[in-house]
Amino acid sequence: MSDYEIRLVVNGKSETVTAEGGETLLRALRRMGHADVKLSCEGGDCGACAVILDGVAVNACLVFAVQADGCEVTTVRGIGTEDGLHPIQLRMIEKGGVQCGFCTPGVIVSAKALIDENPDPTREDIQRGLAGNLCRCTGYKKIFEAVEAAAGDIRKGDGA
Repeated sequence: MSDYEIRLVVNGKSETVTAEGGETLLRALRRMGHADVKLSCEGGDCGACAVILDGVAVNACLVFAVQADGCEVTTVRGIGTEDGLHPIQLRMIEKGGVQCGFCTPGVIVSAKALIDENPDPTREDIQRGLAGNLCRCTGYKKIFEAVEAAAGDIRKGDGA
């Protein structure tokens, strides 16, 4: 397979990577040092590798790196900072939506994309929006509560 030079804006920073034609965005991002994009099923079943690609949450394992050339990618590290957590991150901690933490980056990324698209999601909207994110620890109730609370915070102007 041929190699391609891919240009991305990852978390606001321009980056370039050489990728093989069949390489996934997940693999390319991890080679670039973005270990916050979790490597898990590599079949689109778990959502651990979710990123926001030009405003849409996608599983990075289902996107070829060449398809993302010229795109903006947001990983969980591009959402909030250590000194200023995003409301979704704060509420996930507060509501107990984080346990082992493996699914957490993908859940936070998917929740951010959901709230960006729909600032006032119902519980059903949240369930649909996070349907591709598997969590084996929390049972989802606390995650859904965290997303509801974060959406309320954002609507009130209490966060990003």
